[in-house]
Amino acid sequence: MRRRSLLKAAAGGLFVAAAPYVIRRAEGGVTDTEIRIGSTAAYSGPASAYGAIGRAHTATWQWFNDQGGVNGRKVKFLSYDDAYSPPKAIEQVRRLVEQDEVACLCNTLGTAANTSFLKYVNQKKVPHLFVGSGADKFQDPVAWPWTIGWQPSYRVEAQILAKYALKEKPDGRIGILYQNDDFGKDYLTGFKDVLGDRYDKLVSAASYEVTDATIDSQLITMQQANVSSVLLAATPKFAAQAIRKIADMKWNTLTLLSNVSSSVGAVIEPAGADKAVGVISNQYYKDPTDQQWKNDPGMVLWREIMTKYIPGVDLNDAFYVYGFGAVMTMIPVLKQCGNDFSRENLMKQATNLKNVEVPALLPGIRVNTSPTNYHTISQIQLMRWTGKTWDLFGNVLSAGGAG
Repeated sequence: MRRRSLLKAAAGGLFVAAAPYVIRRAEGGVTDTEIRIGSTAAYSGPASAYGAIGRAHTATWQWFNDQGGVNGRKVKFLSYDDAYSPPKAIEQVRRLVEQDEVACLCNTLGTAANTSFLKYVNQKKVPHLFVGSGADKFQDPVAWPWTIGWQPSYRVEAQILAKYALKEKPDGRIGILYQNDDFGKDYLTGFKDVLGDRYDKLVSAASYEVTDATIDSQLITMQQANVSSVLLAATPKFAAQAIRKIADMKWNTLTLLSNVSSSVGAVIEPAGADKAVGVISNQYYKDPTDQQWKNDPGMVLWREIMTKYIPGVDLNDAFYVYGFGAVMTMIPVLKQCGNDFSRENLMKQATNLKNVEVPALLPGIRVNTSPTNYHTISQIQLMRWTGKTWDLFGNVLSAGGAG
């Protein structure tokens, strides 16, 4: 029957026109009924708190498929554990590309992990979309045309926090606790951008390794150096330790927290909500503990998806909002593709998003990309921990194109 239909189409002059589409749709992880999308996340290891992001990805794609998918196709989402280990990450990405033959990657997590396979996916011309890292290297269309970031730049975030520290403590020394990799070092660069030749005079920086047991000694050294402001450029486990240690030392310092560790469920509650009072961080997506979003349509949808597809989900954990937001940024890309889900067109559409409203993002923050702008989200807002929730303050600040 199918052979007769194709012959009939050819006789009517339609078969030749349809042939390029038939070839295209069979390539690169796309069939008549599915689109394969891959990702990696730290479901285990020293940054396993980020596993919530991968679970949110899976739940949101399940919801999307239940809504009918896109152009007659469902998304087959494949997410593998890289344990926050670069060697494991590249192994898993090779599996996704060479065995699973995914059409693209979406929101693969972590600076070091993504760095490990950055060159590989660009050589293979696999769309490496909405990277789960704010490192500047993932927002460089000239060097890495097949890679586009998602969240705001760590470097620009650091610039904003540096200016805030100078405003609040104009004559004070600044301590920076940073993870000893590209993630942590971007924050040093941002502070250097603002402080210039004053950096060495004002800053006491101390690094830690993701394999370290604690960061107590680094904080004790900073306190002894009379540091009055501390930036925690740290992943969740170490950020929680640092907040708790600063409180236990009765150290009256201005504590600045990187956005990646602002989750209430993964960081603030383990540290002790009372011990985090006064901590300053920043945000670009909605905090699930903030009651102002209780009836917000985007957050109502988020809660419905998470509770339906993830039994026992912790709705205080903002990482579930992050993962939801990343997928909800990817969905418009698929819709813009029409019936052409080739890797080339996926990349083209991901870099041509115009004023897209993502339900997870704060009001006023929109997604805009272009072939020369790989800063998918370029705005943030400062916030302060009250003991019960994060309190947003000030204006939405632009971080577009910086770095």
